[in-house]
Amino acid sequence: MRLNQKPAARRTYEGAKASGISPIEQLRRAVLSCMLWEKQFYESGEAIAERIEKLCDKVHIKELAELAIKARTEYKLRHAPSLLLCGLLRHPNKYLLGDKISNIIAQVIQRADELTELLAIYWKDGKKPIAAQLKKGLALAFRKFNEYQLAKYNRPAAIKLGDVLKLVRPRPDSDEQSELWRRLLNNELKTPDTWEVALSSGGDKKTHWERLLREKKLGELALLRNMRNFIQSDVDSDLVKRRLSDMRTDRILPFRFIASANHAPSFESEIEQAMLKSLSEMPKIGGRTVLLIDMSGSMSHALSGKSDLNRIDAACALAILLREICEDVRIYTFSLKLCEIPARHGFALKDAIKNSQSMQGTPLGLAIKSIYAAKDFHQDTFTFNMYHRNIPVEYRGQNLKPDRLIIFTDEQSHDEVGAPQSQAYMINIASYDKGVAYGQYHHINGFSEAVIDYIREFEKADLQ
Repeated sequence: MRLNQKPAARRTYEGAKASGISPIEQLRRAVLSCMLWEKQFYESGEAIAERIEKLCDKVHIKELAELAIKARTEYKLRHAPSLLLCGLLRHPNKYLLGDKISNIIAQVIQRADELTELLAIYWKDGKKPIAAQLKKGLALAFRKFNEYQLAKYNRPAAIKLGDVLKLVRPRPDSDEQSELWRRLLNNELKTPDTWEVALSSGGDKKTHWERLLREKKLGELALLRNMRNFIQSDVDSDLVKRRLSDMRTDRILPFRFIASANHAPSFESEIEQAMLKSLSEMPKIGGRTVLLIDMSGSMSHALSGKSDLNRIDAACALAILLREICEDVRIYTFSLKLCEIPARHGFALKDAIKNSQSMQGTPLGLAIKSIYAAKDFHQDTFTFNMYHRNIPVEYRGQNLKPDRLIIFTDEQSHDEVGAPQSQAYMINIASYDKGVAYGQYHHINGFSEAVIDYIREFEKADLQ
């Protein structure tokens, strides 16, 4: 075996030279677009989770803590933050945070079922003594939940809420809370009035749904997920529309609205308004903006094993939001051609994007070059190095001089990515370990509207 060899260049899965990035940047890539343990186009969910665990040990513990909090509170991810908390607990420098770790755990846990999930992840490789900070953190978090929240998630499982309660022994805030926990241990909690319980009790589904809607007993995500059931049960449409009009959207990932509208096209207008209503009060992003959306084959891969949405849906949802916030915007897709999208809004924009061209190649460098190139630039063939052959493409120079270029992609480019000629943001919506264009681009990971907040805040700070 020869050891004195030059290491091979890092490359994307489609062959372009990948950027060398720091461990914390690698961890952000892996986490902020991650449905934990879910397979992606190029990597298995297990491989991504294993990489996250290894990277946790390599980053500064304060950066790891900040990422765990951000992943749950800003990016609205459920499972990956728990894996980061486990990394925090075993970090070689955990002593630098000391008792703060328990407070971080309590901050990240926002639903009662996350108490059991965190412990399940902590024990995924076999049971072991519970770390002191994990005990304290779970105890602090347990005190946040009322009877309804505990009863809703007190489900039969390998680890139940009562098991966690007995293991961590939280100190109650009051006699009432002490009594609540006693009833949890004795399975005496009042049956929660949830849609699952109501429908399993039998009777007329329409009556159950309409009562839950009138009494606002359906959470926002449950409301969106059950739109098809409302239609099938012939629920009063005015009641559904009223509930959509007053729903909170701050904890719903943008692509959830697309899924809901796919299942209930008769309510598409109201679902669209719910998605967009929070944008009316947001400050606009001034100047000229170009959005560039990846239509490669890997973008067609499902977000999770149970989802009928894919990464292009996540990109479309963010493009819909930016279309409303940016004062002057032009939108393009790229694959085997560069295609400008009509100036539509809402779900009509999503349809225009997805129908613009077939989902095939990833000449990201050529697409960026064409945005800035003069009108006389054209390219009709492209060498896909991975396949060692030329493929017909249609790329023409657009001669644009935007104030900012925003790219939605999984970054698995076929070609090298050159420097932008304006402010440029690379929004990565996949968890692959290799990406392009770090350094020359402002790199953002994830498919939450938090990426839009980042752009606005970054440019606001840049002007000060």
